[in-house]
Amino acid sequence: MTTIKTVLGKKPRFGNNIFLAENSVIVGDVSFGDDCSVWFNAVIRGDVNAIRIGHRVNIQDGAVVHCTYKQFPTILGDDVSVGHNAIVHGCTIESQVLIGMGSIVMDGAVVASQSIVAAGSVVTKGTQIPSGSVFAGVPARKIQDLDKTRLEEDIIRTSKHYMKYSEWFK
Repeated sequence: MTTIKTVLGKKPRFGNNIFLAENSVIVGDVSFGDDCSVWFNAVIRGDVNAIRIGHRVNIQDGAVVHCTYKQFPTILGDDVSVGHNAIVHGCTIESQVLIGMGSIVMDGAVVASQSIVAAGSVVTKGTQIPSGSVFAGVPARKIQDLDKTRLEEDIIRTSKHYMKYSEWFK
């Protein structure tokens, strides 16, 4: 069963139609919109600050979403996919964003809407990723503009597919 814990009187809040894998962990001041999924071994820990998650967000297997004590909450917009084993920490991820597998997004970073952080990338503290960008590397740098095809095939398709996949487990 999913571990859901209250910390310092703050407990997770969930929208409608949520899938939580049996071994996921959700702690503290965390709120979800509708149609979200949290996959196997994912940890969302809102113990030291708030975590706000929009609609149709998927937090994939092994991902960690955390925040920074008294400095940076973590905010995820709508239609965000956080890839397997990614770390999203004290940052803002706007809507229609793909955070690639194994990537790290650090404190104070902002990933603007309709962007991709490629797998294995490290977005360092305070980095501002402009809308419509693809960032990759260590540290992550802009490698190209996001075209309409990648927006549809990589970002929107992933969000829709994870909504479908979650139905298989309910």
